[in-house]
Amino acid sequence: MASIKFCFNSLLVCSILVSVFFNNKVFGGRSRKPNIVLLLTDDLDVVVGGMNPLNKTRKLIGDAGVTFTNTYVASPLCCPSRASILTGKYPHNHRVVNNTLEGNCSSTAWQKTQEPVTFPALLRQHCGYQTFFAGKYLNQYGTKEAGGIEHVPPGWDYWYALEKNSKYYNYTLSVNGKAEKHGQNYHQDYLTDVLANFSMDFLEYKRNYQPFFMMISTPAPHSPWTSAPQYEKSFPNVKAPRDPSFNAHGKDKHWLIRQAKTPMTNSSVQFLDDAYRKRWRTLLSVDDLVEKVLKKLETRGELDNTYIFFTSDNGYHTGQFSLPVDKRQLYEFDIKIPLLVRGPGIKPNQTNKMLVANVDLGPTIMDIAGYDINKTQMDGMSFLPLMNGEGKNVTWRTDFLVEYEGEGHNQSDPSCPALGPGVAECFPDCVCEDAFNNTYACVRTISASSDLQYCEFDDSEVFVEVYNLTADPFQLTNIAKTIDQEVLAKMNHRLMMLQSCWGPSCRSAGVFDSGYKFDPRLMFNHHGPRFHKLLRRTLQ
Repeated sequence: MASIKFCFNSLLVCSILVSVFFNNKVFGGRSRKPNIVLLLTDDLDVVVGGMNPLNKTRKLIGDAGVTFTNTYVASPLCCPSRASILTGKYPHNHRVVNNTLEGNCSSTAWQKTQEPVTFPALLRQHCGYQTFFAGKYLNQYGTKEAGGIEHVPPGWDYWYALEKNSKYYNYTLSVNGKAEKHGQNYHQDYLTDVLANFSMDFLEYKRNYQPFFMMISTPAPHSPWTSAPQYEKSFPNVKAPRDPSFNAHGKDKHWLIRQAKTPMTNSSVQFLDDAYRKRWRTLLSVDDLVEKVLKKLETRGELDNTYIFFTSDNGYHTGQFSLPVDKRQLYEFDIKIPLLVRGPGIKPNQTNKMLVANVDLGPTIMDIAGYDINKTQMDGMSFLPLMNGEGKNVTWRTDFLVEYEGEGHNQSDPSCPALGPGVAECFPDCVCEDAFNNTYACVRTISASSDLQYCEFDDSEVFVEVYNLTADPFQLTNIAKTIDQEVLAKMNHRLMMLQSCWGPSCRSAGVFDSGYKFDPRLMFNHHGPRFHKLLRRTLQ
């Protein structure tokens, strides 16, 4: 990786001289503010065993800090979720709704309105942090229509971003706005390892008089699931978990789930078992990357003053409700993600069950940096008090919003003409993972008394799904027609409120909070005929 070191040397030669001066004259070689590292994986689930192969990561971060067991995404798809992480906003506020340019993914509108207020931009502008990014940014980043790889978002001092979507070989990086092409030589090009090497060089040559923020965004375990050569034969006997929802028909769910073929064919099961193994194999290189980063921090004497976050942009499914492999759906396996954190003041071997969302990452990181999140436009909350032992004195949320806008094609899939237009992500057996009207919004509630999910689809039926996860953790039975109608009305009202929230109003009391106020008149005034139609349907 000589070229990488040369790049860093040429960029940092002046800053190194300055850092020597400041280290000797000002801070005695130690940053005043904590350093922050965000390790973001791509499509890593937690519900169906995604964390199992990450032994080093669980030991070095989870066992040394806190594991949040109820962490969710605002949207179970790469680009909207990553936009929520960067901005601290729900999709209806940052307006990135899917992975297309038309869906605002890395569009010029996103660049103009949202990139200047992302938390890395605020860290650099207001908190004195040097910032480093390496890996996958947004799915449409680098396209000609999005400004090409010359575009470097505001807020980043060092920028090593992948053009477009996740790959492991044969890709192009934007190295501070200049193209760097990579081939298929493992020792020079395997992306997870390349990101590790960039990270090592940054830690070696960065300015020591400033605190730093690093965001390392790996391709793994996203498709095409290409593992490093030394891991190609790992986990030969592993299969996708056969939990109660595996290969089960979603008989009372939205039409897109009902169209899946049950039981799945033997070839389909073999395909997803193979995909499951390949995903795990790619994660072994992520585990190595995590180990390298922490060892480097320890060697430099910076580990004890560094917060390290490990998480994912969305979950994943492999055979649940007979859907082959993907994300995008409203169920736990797609919206629930891992979150492990270690850092100053965090006691080891903690588990926290509070409801945390990816919109909280930005506010938490800004809080660590000492910035007042009330000065931002963020919808999320800082969970720093939950990590440093002050959680008992904090009023925390009991619900949050999940939003998704379905993607479809205007023309029929040639291999599945009977399905007609409007579907997407179709497999050879004509089971499709997405559609235009796979557009929904959910309230996910976890409180002392309730563990519920309430979802509405934006389709001709106004289809509703409701789950009591205390009694039905695998979401096998939709109770929309049998749940108490007062609870149904309150959940619908809360969904309406969250879908129109902005900033502080997104943190208002949930249905099962003592401070919640419910006025049915407000609901009917806002929803009108749509809610009447919903009630008629659920009462049938």
